[in-house]
Amino acid sequence: MKDMVEVAVNAAREAGKILKENLGRPLEIDFKGEINLVTDVDRMSEEIIVEAIRDEYPDHQILAEEGKGQESPSSYKWIIDPLDGTTNYAHGYPCFCVSIALEKGQDIMFGVIYNPVLEELFTAEKGKGAWLNGRDIQISSADRLTHSMLATGFPYDIRESENNNLIHFKNFMMRAQAIRRPGSAALDLCYVAMGRFDGFWELKLSPWDVAAGSLIVREAGGMVTDFKGGNFDIYSKEILASNGNIHHEMVQVLRTGLS
Repeated sequence: MKDMVEVAVNAAREAGKILKENLGRPLEIDFKGEINLVTDVDRMSEEIIVEAIRDEYPDHQILAEEGKGQESPSSYKWIIDPLDGTTNYAHGYPCFCVSIALEKGQDIMFGVIYNPVLEELFTAEKGKGAWLNGRDIQISSADRLTHSMLATGFPYDIRESENNNLIHFKNFMMRAQAIRRPGSAALDLCYVAMGRFDGFWELKLSPWDVAAGSLIVREAGGMVTDFKGGNFDIYSKEILASNGNIHHEMVQVLRTGLS
Protein backbone atom coordinates (compact mmCIF):
# COMPACT_ATOMS: atom_id res chain seq x y z
CA MET A 1 0.00 0.00 0.00
CA LYS A 2 2.91 2.36 0.69
CA ASP A 3 3.96 2.26 -2.97
CA MET A 4 0.41 3.06 -4.08
CA VAL A 5 0.23 6.03 -1.73
CA GLU A 6 3.53 7.32 -3.11
CA VAL A 7 2.18 7.05 -6.66
CA ALA A 8 -0.92 9.03 -5.65
CA VAL A 9 1.08 11.69 -3.80
CA ASN A 10 3.52 12.16 -6.68
CA ALA A 11 0.69 12.32 -9.22
CA ALA A 12 -1.22 14.84 -7.11
CA ARG A 13 1.85 17.04 -6.78
CA GLU A 14 2.56 16.90 -10.53
CA ALA A 15 -1.05 17.70 -11.39
CA GLY A 16 -1.12 20.45 -8.78
CA LYS A 17 1.96 22.01 -10.35
CA ILE A 18 0.11 22.25 -13.67
CA LEU A 19 -2.91 23.80 -11.97
CA LYS A 20 -0.80 26.41 -10.21
CA GLU A 21 1.23 27.28 -13.32
CA ASN A 22 -1.91 27.85 -15.38
CA LEU A 23 -3.91 29.75 -12.77
CA GLY A 24 -5.00 33.10 -14.16
CA ARG A 25 -4.24 32.44 -17.80
CA PRO A 26 -6.96 32.37 -20.49
CA LEU A 27 -8.67 28.98 -20.40
CA GLU A 28 -10.52 26.82 -22.90
CA ILE A 29 -13.88 26.31 -21.21
CA ASP A 30 -16.67 23.88 -22.13
CA PHE A 31 -19.99 23.54 -20.34
CA LYS A 32 -21.39 20.23 -19.12
CA GLY A 33 -24.53 22.03 -17.99
CA GLU A 34 -25.92 25.52 -17.56
CA ILE A 35 -23.37 26.38 -14.84
CA ASN A 36 -21.25 23.19 -14.73
CA LEU A 37 -18.02 23.80 -16.59
CA VAL A 38 -14.79 22.01 -17.46
CA THR A 39 -11.50 23.54 -18.56
CA ASP A 40 -8.55 22.36 -20.61
CA VAL A 41 -6.56 22.37 -17.38
CA ASP A 42 -8.98 19.86 -15.80
CA ARG A 43 -8.19 17.54 -18.68
CA MET A 44 -4.44 18.15 -18.50
CA SER A 45 -4.44 17.39 -14.78
CA GLU A 46 -6.48 14.23 -15.25
CA GLU A 47 -4.20 12.96 -18.00
CA ILE A 48 -1.14 13.36 -15.76
CA ILE A 49 -2.78 11.44 -12.92
CA VAL A 50 -4.27 8.66 -15.05
CA GLU A 51 -1.01 8.07 -16.93
CA ALA A 52 0.93 7.86 -13.66
CA ILE A 53 -1.47 5.23 -12.34
CA ARG A 54 -1.62 3.23 -15.56
CA ASP A 55 2.18 3.15 -15.74
CA GLU A 56 2.34 1.40 -12.37
CA TYR A 57 -0.99 -0.43 -12.21
CA PRO A 58 -2.27 -1.00 -15.75
CA ASP A 59 -4.94 -3.50 -14.69
CA HIS A 60 -6.59 -1.35 -12.01
CA GLN A 61 -9.97 0.29 -12.46
CA ILE A 62 -10.02 4.08 -12.78
CA LEU A 63 -12.99 6.36 -12.17
CA ALA A 64 -12.10 9.91 -13.20
CA GLU A 65 -14.37 12.93 -13.43
CA GLU A 66 -13.50 13.97 -16.96
CA GLY A 67 -13.82 10.50 -18.46
CA LYS A 68 -10.29 9.09 -18.81
CA GLY A 69 -11.11 6.11 -16.62
CA GLN A 70 -11.11 2.41 -17.36
CA GLU A 71 -13.05 -0.64 -16.23
CA SER A 72 -11.41 -3.92 -15.36
CA PRO A 73 -11.98 -7.03 -13.21
CA SER A 74 -9.50 -5.68 -10.63
CA SER A 75 -10.77 -5.12 -7.10
CA TYR A 76 -8.76 -1.88 -6.98
CA LYS A 77 -10.42 1.33 -8.19
CA TRP A 78 -8.71 4.71 -8.32
CA ILE A 79 -11.16 7.60 -7.89
CA ILE A 80 -9.86 10.89 -9.26
CA ASP A 81 -10.94 14.51 -9.26
CA PRO A 82 -8.23 16.30 -11.24
CA LEU A 83 -9.53 19.75 -10.28
CA ASP A 84 -12.07 20.11 -7.50
CA GLY A 85 -13.21 23.70 -7.56
CA THR A 86 -13.25 24.21 -11.32
CA THR A 87 -15.54 27.24 -11.19
CA ASN A 88 -13.21 28.87 -8.66
CA TYR A 89 -10.26 28.06 -10.86
CA ALA A 90 -11.87 29.44 -14.01
CA HIS A 91 -12.41 32.76 -12.23
CA GLY A 92 -8.88 32.87 -10.81
CA TYR A 93 -10.14 32.30 -7.25
CA PRO A 94 -7.41 30.31 -5.47
CA CYS A 95 -9.51 27.65 -3.73
CA PHE A 96 -9.13 24.31 -5.52
CA CYS A 97 -7.34 21.01 -5.21
CA VAL A 98 -6.51 17.60 -6.65
CA SER A 99 -8.20 14.59 -5.06
CA ILE A 100 -7.19 10.93 -5.44
CA ALA A 101 -8.53 7.92 -3.54
CA LEU A 102 -8.10 4.16 -3.81
CA GLU A 103 -11.11 1.93 -3.25
CA LYS A 104 -10.88 -1.82 -2.72
CA GLY A 105 -14.19 -3.63 -2.51
CA GLN A 106 -16.40 -1.35 -0.45
CA ASP A 107 -13.55 0.34 1.41
CA ILE A 108 -11.55 3.48 0.72
CA MET A 109 -7.99 2.40 1.52
CA PHE A 110 -6.33 5.81 1.30
CA GLY A 111 -6.98 9.35 0.20
CA VAL A 112 -4.74 12.16 -1.04
CA ILE A 113 -5.86 15.78 -1.47
CA TYR A 114 -3.42 18.46 -2.56
CA ASN A 115 -3.95 22.22 -2.50
CA PRO A 116 -1.09 23.58 -4.65
CA VAL A 117 -1.72 27.23 -3.76
CA LEU A 118 -1.08 26.72 -0.05
CA GLU A 119 1.10 23.65 -0.67
CA GLU A 120 -1.04 21.65 1.72
CA LEU A 121 -1.00 17.90 1.20
CA PHE A 122 -3.69 16.00 3.12
CA THR A 123 -3.35 12.22 3.33
CA ALA A 124 -5.05 9.39 5.18
CA GLU A 125 -4.79 5.61 5.29
CA LYS A 126 -7.57 3.43 6.59
CA GLY A 127 -6.94 2.59 10.23
CA LYS A 128 -3.69 4.55 10.39
CA GLY A 129 -4.68 8.22 10.77
CA ALA A 130 -4.73 11.45 8.79
CA TRP A 131 -1.99 13.96 8.12
CA LEU A 132 -1.31 17.42 6.74
CA ASN A 133 2.19 17.62 5.23
CA GLY A 134 3.15 14.63 7.35
CA ARG A 135 1.82 15.97 10.66
CA ASP A 136 -1.11 14.35 12.48
CA ILE A 137 -4.39 16.22 12.25
CA GLN A 138 -7.57 15.93 14.26
CA ILE A 139 -11.06 17.37 14.32
CA SER A 140 -12.14 20.37 16.40
CA SER A 141 -13.49 20.25 19.93
CA ALA A 142 -16.58 22.43 19.33
CA ASP A 143 -19.50 20.85 21.18
CA ARG A 144 -22.40 23.12 20.27
CA LEU A 145 -23.78 24.01 16.87
CA THR A 146 -24.24 27.63 17.90
CA HIS A 147 -20.45 27.87 18.41
CA SER A 148 -19.58 26.07 15.18
CA MET A 149 -18.44 27.20 11.74
CA LEU A 150 -19.86 25.06 8.94
CA ALA A 151 -19.28 24.70 5.22
CA THR A 152 -21.54 23.65 2.38
CA GLY A 153 -22.09 23.95 -1.36
CA PHE A 154 -24.92 23.97 -3.86
CA PRO A 155 -25.73 21.57 -6.71
CA TYR A 156 -25.39 22.49 -10.36
CA ASP A 157 -29.16 22.11 -10.88
CA ILE A 158 -29.94 24.76 -8.26
CA ARG A 159 -32.00 26.70 -10.82
CA GLU A 160 -34.12 23.73 -11.88
CA SER A 161 -34.57 21.57 -8.77
CA GLU A 162 -36.31 22.42 -5.51
CA ASN A 163 -33.90 20.00 -3.81
CA ASN A 164 -31.17 22.60 -3.97
CA ASN A 165 -29.89 22.97 -0.38
CA LEU A 166 -31.32 26.47 0.10
CA ILE A 167 -33.72 25.42 2.87
CA HIS A 168 -30.90 23.66 4.75
CA PHE A 169 -28.66 26.68 4.32
CA LYS A 170 -31.33 28.93 5.78
CA ASN A 171 -31.95 26.58 8.72
CA PHE A 172 -28.26 26.27 9.54
CA MET A 173 -27.78 30.02 9.27
CA MET A 174 -30.21 30.38 12.13
CA ARG A 175 -28.43 27.79 14.29
CA ALA A 176 -24.68 27.89 13.58
CA GLN A 177 -22.12 30.56 14.37
CA ALA A 178 -21.19 30.94 10.69
CA ILE A 179 -21.35 29.21 7.32
CA ARG A 180 -18.83 29.33 4.51
CA ARG A 181 -19.24 28.26 0.87
CA PRO A 182 -15.67 27.88 -0.46
CA GLY A 183 -16.52 25.93 -3.62
CA SER A 184 -14.43 22.78 -3.15
CA ALA A 185 -16.07 19.90 -1.31
CA ALA A 186 -12.79 18.00 -1.06
CA LEU A 187 -11.10 20.90 0.73
CA ASP A 188 -14.17 21.45 2.91
CA LEU A 189 -13.81 17.88 4.15
CA CYS A 190 -10.09 18.34 4.79
CA TYR A 191 -10.85 21.47 6.78
CA VAL A 192 -13.33 19.55 8.93
CA ALA A 193 -10.63 16.94 9.49
CA MET A 194 -8.11 19.52 10.72
CA GLY A 195 -10.57 21.65 12.69
CA ARG A 196 -10.85 24.70 10.46
CA PHE A 197 -14.52 23.79 10.03
CA ASP A 198 -16.63 21.97 12.59
CA GLY A 199 -19.10 20.49 10.13
CA PHE A 200 -19.96 20.15 6.45
CA TRP A 201 -23.02 19.03 4.52
CA GLU A 202 -23.80 18.87 0.83
CA LEU A 203 -26.00 16.99 -1.62
CA LYS A 204 -25.75 15.70 -5.19
CA LEU A 205 -22.00 15.22 -5.08
CA SER A 206 -20.09 12.54 -7.02
CA PRO A 207 -17.71 9.84 -5.73
CA TRP A 208 -14.62 11.79 -6.82
CA ASP A 209 -15.77 14.77 -4.72
CA VAL A 210 -15.94 12.83 -1.46
CA ALA A 211 -13.98 9.58 -1.63
CA ALA A 212 -10.65 10.88 -0.33
CA GLY A 213 -12.08 13.59 1.92
CA SER A 214 -14.53 11.34 3.74
CA LEU A 215 -11.70 8.99 4.74
CA ILE A 216 -9.54 11.90 5.86
CA VAL A 217 -12.35 13.12 8.15
CA ARG A 218 -12.87 9.68 9.67
CA GLU A 219 -9.18 9.05 10.19
CA ALA A 220 -8.88 12.44 11.93
CA GLY A 221 -11.54 11.34 14.43
CA GLY A 222 -14.61 12.81 12.75
CA MET A 223 -17.95 11.35 11.73
CA VAL A 224 -19.38 10.93 8.22
CA THR A 225 -22.98 9.85 7.53
CA ASP A 226 -25.93 10.60 5.30
CA PHE A 227 -28.33 13.41 6.24
CA LYS A 228 -30.30 11.12 8.57
CA GLY A 229 -27.24 9.92 10.43
CA GLY A 230 -27.14 6.59 8.59
CA ASN A 231 -24.31 4.86 6.80
CA PHE A 232 -22.44 6.95 4.25
CA ASP A 233 -21.78 5.68 0.73
CA ILE A 234 -19.54 7.61 -1.65
CA TYR A 235 -21.97 6.71 -4.45
CA SER A 236 -24.96 8.21 -2.66
CA LYS A 237 -26.00 11.84 -3.01
CA GLU A 238 -25.80 13.05 0.60
CA ILE A 239 -22.89 13.67 2.91
CA LEU A 240 -22.79 15.01 6.43
CA ALA A 241 -19.37 15.30 8.06
CA SER A 242 -18.52 16.76 11.44
CA ASN A 243 -16.28 16.56 14.47
CA GLY A 244 -18.85 14.16 15.95
CA ASN A 245 -19.78 16.42 18.84
CA ILE A 246 -22.26 18.45 16.81
CA HIS A 247 -23.37 15.65 14.52
CA HIS A 248 -26.70 14.97 16.21
CA GLU A 249 -27.61 18.64 16.15
CA MET A 250 -26.77 18.82 12.45
CA VAL A 251 -28.91 15.76 11.73
CA GLN A 252 -31.82 17.40 13.54
CA VAL A 253 -31.50 20.56 11.45
CA LEU A 254 -31.36 18.54 8.23
CA ARG A 255 -34.41 16.53 9.24
CA THR A 256 -36.31 19.79 9.67
CA GLY A 257 -35.50 20.66 6.07
CA LEU A 258 -36.48 17.19 4.85
CA SER A 259 -39.88 17.15 6.55
